[in-house]
Amino acid sequence: MKPPHLEKTALFIDGPNLYATGKSLGFDIDFKRLLRAFQSQSDLTRAFYYTTVTQDQSSIWPLIDWLDYNGYTVITKATKEFVDETGRRKVKRNMDIELAVNAMELADQIDHMVLFSGDGDFSALVKAMQRRGVRVTVVSTMSTHPPMIADQLRRQADVFLDIIELQPTIGRDTTMQAARERRPAGRISSNAHVGAVDDKIKD
Repeated sequence: MKPPHLEKTALFIDGPNLYATGKSLGFDIDFKRLLRAFQSQSDLTRAFYYTTVTQDQSSIWPLIDWLDYNGYTVITKATKEFVDETGRRKVKRNMDIELAVNAMELADQIDHMVLFSGDGDFSALVKAMQRRGVRVTVVSTMSTHPPMIADQLRRQADVFLDIIELQPTIGRDTTMQAARERRPAGRISSNAHVGAVDDKIKD
């Protein structure tokens, strides 16, 4: 196994899931610091950010544009509406297939996959990447009630990293300062949010 700083690494960020995780924990993610953190710790080859958009969701585009011009590969698609078996109208907001396809395409070119998601549907993808010799770290949290990370995904990962552990590294400085002022050391609190991303996550 290569030393961590020599591992060819790719980030796969499930945008809506990461936003929901940050919101539930009450802290804001600084995507510039996140990218720099992994660039300093590994041979970062790609950083993918996946999100769905709606026609009236214009507020998300500044974030998408910033990510696109600052080192991320942004993958978007329009949401889809459907009627479930009970006749209720629902909106499909996940990009599992797109993320999985990109990951498998890179499997022979990377040593380490870092997945920012708690979605249990990715368990099969993690297992497939491991069969290809890729080490997989899953970033989510068990600190919410219920946990944002699906148990089967956490158990399948080579490494599970609670995002709270990354807050000093990837949280916004203003958020960290506010947390220090309001809470005793070791506790986390903030009213900031990740950005203008739709927080209505539905399958």
